[in-house]
Amino acid sequence: MLTDPRAIKALAHPARLAVIDEFFSGRRLTATECAEIAGLSASAMSYHLRALEKWGIIRRSEATDDGRERPWEAAGSGLRIQSTEPHASIAGETLLIDRILDRQRSEIQAWLNADDSVRGDWDDAMTIAGTGFYLTLPETLAVTKALQAELDKFDRRADEDLPEGVRQVRINITVVPTERTAPERTSAEPA
Repeated sequence: MLTDPRAIKALAHPARLAVIDEFFSGRRLTATECAEIAGLSASAMSYHLRALEKWGIIRRSEATDDGRERPWEAAGSGLRIQSTEPHASIAGETLLIDRILDRQRSEIQAWLNADDSVRGDWDDAMTIAGTGFYLTLPETLAVTKALQAELDKFDRRADEDLPEGVRQVRINITVVPTERTAPERTSAEPA
């Protein structure tokens, strides 16, 4: 769990966000591979990887078979962000949320604009849905826990274990309370 407001702000950098999903999907990547994903030089990417390591988000992995470069990997099986200082970290959290939502919007638009040769049979898999519910706090926590449990059924696999026909699928779940409270109840008076 990421709790330090400085770490949350550090995570919001676009180059770091570009590779973080790769690590938490089970991939082990070198600085060069990360640089290709983020569109940076390997030396610039190394700086960002060390920053992610500093906050305990990623770590060095075992050396590759040829021993030339030690790859990086996620330091855990998931990344949860929950600040210990809510008011002190609002700016960092807001920046992180903005970057994540911008990335999501960009990926959706790229998918919608892709031609049929890219989309293939995957069109029916894309879903954007949203609705509002009136839930209690315990109900909301139960929904969040159930959604996470469903996603946990899918193993994070190393590159060499990926089956044929696989592609990255981004799943974003947003559970956010709104300011709207339950409507006032009107009781029917007996006649």
